[in-house]
Amino acid sequence: YKEADSYRLVFGESDGIPGLVVDRYYDVEGHVFLSIQFLSLAVEIFREEILLALESLCHPFGIFERSDVHVRQLEGLELQKGWIGPERNPRIAIGENGILLKVDLERGQKTGYFLDQKENRRVVASLCQGRRVLDTFTHTGAFGLNALSGGAKSVVAVDISPEAVATVEENIALNKALCKEGHTMEAVCCDVFALLRRYREEGRQFDLIVLDPPAFAKHKDALRNALQGYRKLNAKAFEKIKPGGILFTFSCSQVVTKDNFRTAVFTAAAMSGRRVRILH
Repeated sequence: YKEADSYRLVFGESDGIPGLVVDRYYDVEGHVFLSIQFLSLAVEIFREEILLALESLCHPFGIFERSDVHVRQLEGLELQKGWIGPERNPRIAIGENGILLKVDLERGQKTGYFLDQKENRRVVASLCQGRRVLDTFTHTGAFGLNALSGGAKSVVAVDISPEAVATVEENIALNKALCKEGHTMEAVCCDVFALLRRYREEGRQFDLIVLDPPAFAKHKDALRNALQGYRKLNAKAFEKIKPGGILFTFSCSQVVTKDNFRTAVFTAAAMSGRRVRILH
């Protein structure tokens, strides 16, 4: 990645360091910020060594700790949240894939922003030329803005949280240069399931839909209900996609395996009477 880029630096288990997540943000003023989570006892023991290594490698302007996740308590650790070292303004504007985004290190979800979806947003942008896009559970509007930068004709970004929608509107204003003549993006505050029902009644369809919901299952006992939820949600989305359209669908539920999720999506397609294939 380029120096003036934002990206996930440490991916926990995927990088062989279970319990450690580090996001590197580069703001529009040229500062590097780190958002860090120590989620296991193993990484907590080496907290000081890890922080020294990160400071040596990244030379951060500020480090904000977001170890305020319940899993720490299962490890016998107290929740922690706040600046490590000098306090800075937690509201920053960053660049990602050529778009600008407001990020709140203190109040944003998890580490403040979902940088783990950076590459997927880039893929969405590459497939949006001239398409009408629906970005559900939008959070910051990042998928929608990437779609707009990729030439989408129109984007509807939906979230049930008024605070999230306010952030989306702020981000749309930050990226007004992306709105070519005749191309639009709007933020809608609504329950996604309710909106999909309304669009079905109105006969409104889209060329590309992004489904990136919060976790439907955080423990094994919720697996069955989670799979039902994924089938229902994906089936409703398939009903709104025009023939030849594309669905980007995600699960961040730990207990839902790749095979579980694939089966749920293909079952949803069958429920909707749609033929589908995996593109990516």
